[in-house]
Amino acid sequence: MNELELKYGCNPNQKPARVFMKNGAALPFTVLNGKPGYINLLDAFNSWQLVRELKEATGLPAAASFKHVSPAGAALGLPLDEVDKRVYFVAPGAALSPIACAYIRARGADRLCSYGDWAALSDECDAATAAYLKNEVSDGIIAPAYSDEALAILKTKKGGKYNVVQLDPAYAPAPLEQKDVFGITFEQGHNDCKIDESLLQNIVTENKGLPESAKRDMLLALITLKYTQSNSVCYVKDAQTVGVGAGQQSRIHCTRLAGQKADNWYLRRHPKVLALSFVDGIRRPDRDNAIDVYLSDECDDVLADGAWQHIFKERPEALTGEEKRAWLAQQRGVTVGSDAFFPFGDNVERARKSGASYIVEPGGSIRDDNVIETANKHGITMAFTGMRLFSCSVGAVLC
Repeated sequence: MNELELKYGCNPNQKPARVFMKNGAALPFTVLNGKPGYINLLDAFNSWQLVRELKEATGLPAAASFKHVSPAGAALGLPLDEVDKRVYFVAPGAALSPIACAYIRARGADRLCSYGDWAALSDECDAATAAYLKNEVSDGIIAPAYSDEALAILKTKKGGKYNVVQLDPAYAPAPLEQKDVFGITFEQGHNDCKIDESLLQNIVTENKGLPESAKRDMLLALITLKYTQSNSVCYVKDAQTVGVGAGQQSRIHCTRLAGQKADNWYLRRHPKVLALSFVDGIRRPDRDNAIDVYLSDECDDVLADGAWQHIFKERPEALTGEEKRAWLAQQRGVTVGSDAFFPFGDNVERARKSGASYIVEPGGSIRDDNVIETANKHGITMAFTGMRLFSCSVGAVLC
């Protein structure tokens, strides 16, 4: 089959919609369940490239959680500790394989933005991963294979309409890709730049310390940025993204957005948050929303009389600004990546406030000296890759 009719295009009014192979070859994927739409498959194919490259670069199982053609989170399959399990709502005693841990961590990077995500796995989807996904709001999944038990579980989601896509892992796209905009065809070479440790050799700061864990996190940041709508900045900690700032016109806004997400990720581990007692039967999305509001300046929306009773078993104390600052001041060892150069030192200053110890970016700004000076001031290790990673994600289609 070289053509597949889609549910609809970007919006329900955009019909008909289809994907097809221009060269007449068979489609390199199979829909095992559901009927995906246009954006679903854009998410699927971009997220698959991300996790495939992460696996190639690190040798570890990788997963991503995509929304609207950018990653909400990406992670490698390292084990979860007990705090991770509580923060990511892992059922007590649940079986956890490496690929399941990868997806749980990817989704946990930004649970609010992962609502209704597209999941991507570098390895076969097993029953442990499917069992976790079954309890989350998600639109679909792409993987190179599925166990029989996993497929049976996934087919029960969304009343049997959950999208399950299997991609041929041997498929490679044509060297040229095309897209039409306003009836005009654009053509460019496929972005096949290889991201590996050879990009991390040019350390431009006084601090040259770069442990293996930071190298791994730099690769994770760079590969994530490659498949994120530009401009983009990514914060990574312990082999998972903790904040992705995508699609902003100003780079400092990307850095602030991703930094705020990273702060919220860390604040979810605060003892007061872990101690929140929710009413029985509350849905996971409602719990995620409540935590997000609780951590915000609008916390009264969930703590006011008449509101908290619908969420919590007992009214929690507010997490004060002083408590937040004290908790965030403990954050260290974060890696920050940028898809293009930081034009000013203010990006470094903001990254430092969210625990940045390592920065990786292309370099090439006329103000590189100011950026390097700012990093030196805070003892940050910074590598210049010389490689820009701009992405117009909607163009990454199969050709």
